Amino acid sequence: MSSALKITLILSLLLSAGCHAAGTAPGKTLAPFSSEQALSSYLQQLQARQAAQQREQQKLQGATAQYMSAPPPAPMVAKAAPAASAEAAESVTNVQTAGVDEGGIVKLHGKHLVMLRRGKLFTVQVGGKALQPVASLDAFAPGSDPSGSWYDEMLIDRDTVVVIGYSYSRGGTEIGLFDIDADGKLAYRATYHLRSNDYYSSRNYASRLIGSKLVFYSPLSLNLRRGDPFGGFPALRRWRPDAIPSDFKRIAPATRIYRTDEDPEMGAGLTLHTVTVCDLAQRDMRCEATAVMGPQGRVFYVSGESVFVWTTRRGSDSGVFRIPLDGTAPSALKVAGAPVDQFSFLESADGHLNVLLRAEGQGDAMWDGTRGRGDMALLRVPLASFSDGRDSAPASSYKALPGGGGYGLQNRYVGPYLLYGNPGNPGRRKADQAWPRQPLYAVRWADGGSVQALSLPHGVERIEALGDDAVVIGAQGKDLHFSSIRLGAQAAIAARYIRADAAQGESRSHGFFYKPQAAGEGMIGLPILGAEERPGLNKSAASVLYLRNSGLQLTELGALAARPGQTPDDGCRASCVDWYGNARPLFLQGRVFALLGYELVEGALKEGQIREVRRISYAPIASTLR
Repeated sequence: MSSALKITLILSLLLSAGCHAAGTAPGKTLAPFSSEQALSSYLQQLQARQAAQQREQQKLQGATAQYMSAPPPAPMVAKAAPAASAEAAESVTNVQTAGVDEGGIVKLHGKHLVMLRRGKLFTVQVGGKALQPVASLDAFAPGSDPSGSWYDEMLIDRDTVVVIGYSYSRGGTEIGLFDIDADGKLAYRATYHLRSNDYYSSRNYASRLIGSKLVFYSPLSLNLRRGDPFGGFPALRRWRPDAIPSDFKRIAPATRIYRTDEDPEMGAGLTLHTVTVCDLAQRDMRCEATAVMGPQGRVFYVSGESVFVWTTRRGSDSGVFRIPLDGTAPSALKVAGAPVDQFSFLESADGHLNVLLRAEGQGDAMWDGTRGRGDMALLRVPLASFSDGRDSAPASSYKALPGGGGYGLQNRYVGPYLLYGNPGNPGRRKADQAWPRQPLYAVRWADGGSVQALSLPHGVERIEALGDDAVVIGAQGKDLHFSSIRLGAQAAIAARYIRADAAQGESRSHGFFYKPQAAGEGMIGLPILGAEERPGLNKSAASVLYLRNSGLQLTELGALAARPGQTPDDGCRASCVDWYGNARPLFLQGRVFALLGYELVEGALKEGQIREVRRISYAPIASTLR
């Protein structure tokens, strides 16, 4: 069946399902289990059904039954928001939603930059025109064995630094709390373990900070064929040197675990999609979790008030859960298709959820966000239409869109527009071959979904906001193009800057930063490599490129480059691969920096060009302050 026919069939089925009309409010939410006994009985029923199915399969498979029906292996582990605090007033993180900070590798605390790299925390004083390493500290508990652990993300709330990692050896998400003072000195406070499967995604981030609320989404796969299924339920423990598994304490009782009317797919995984909210306002961290049962495939998005989790079953059936951050009951809708990643979502101020969909997708775990295929559509539903999971988004809520959801699709909401496009094939072409122009689609999501296709002479590898307008970045052969997009009554290509013999040095959203300076004016920063180089997980980008935006005219200001030479031996003990990258443009108090591995380079504008002023290394072997 073609993807076009599949989407048409899905929508016709939804239309005939007796759906609620758009804008009505059924006033229903998902129902929790009434007690631990009710939850246990439900799991026992599932176990019995799966065991019966397994026996039936064994009969049908005959001589090969012993091989074919062996239990599956354990799930693979791989790799209106509150006002920001004073320290966060000048953000150094390129976030999707204002007021919702995302876990990253560099943050600002007062007059200090705080970096997380290769299993250590570092502080560098930048206030008062300084540029001086201050302190470094292991990002894990003193006396603990960090092998088998990855420390990926960091957030700061007031004087608390939070390090989020995943520990294969200790079983789940690891949360390290550290104190930081006004002088940039660091001190270890505590470590907690949150039971979870691996949260890693090449596009999304596991943690968010809203006010003093630390928010995690974590999947928990339930293996009903072996052991106690309650051993996989949301739980938290405080680490100590003699910690044991029984130290884990449930943080989601049966009355905070929810399900819909959909029966689990027999033979497929059952996942507890868990949202955990921890209170950082208290020195001893306290956490509560809410979980909904669903299939494995997932994409999640965090707004100022809720976490949305889109789950996909085998085939095209999907569901989207809305899990409020205040602990009230979740709600859900039956839907079709699959989002690309978190940037496919927008909870808009007019009380709607907007989601860009492809016909097929398996979520954004690991590198799954780059995959997916099939016809595309925009789903737009009132938040009030979410209910107890029995209702479906009406067919009228879907608008078919042009373009196929190919590999590496990029998408972003900017103002009243949804922009999306594919990277194409950025490889070399023969001299007599013309570069195929790539479409950038611009959809007015709020007013009927009118669609434009803008023709670009390069691929779409990154879409970012420039205030109320946008920039699209992508390759054409060996060159890197930046196309500014004016987003007025109509979308239009405004101007283009070409950096010859260059490629993006960082694909994650945090690698880019735009610093507005006045109406229609600002500065862009992006890590780049030479066209022949390939981004490596253990090396810095060659440089950070800076462009001036003036009325959407883009002009080069120059680049701050990493010093060539041997990478210092830092004696790394944990998290020795830069999965989240290691290069960032930084704009602070009118100053310009480039974070390039263990180097922090400062530049200044002189005669319209960025010139290096000074640089420091904060590598552990060079730092004498601990």
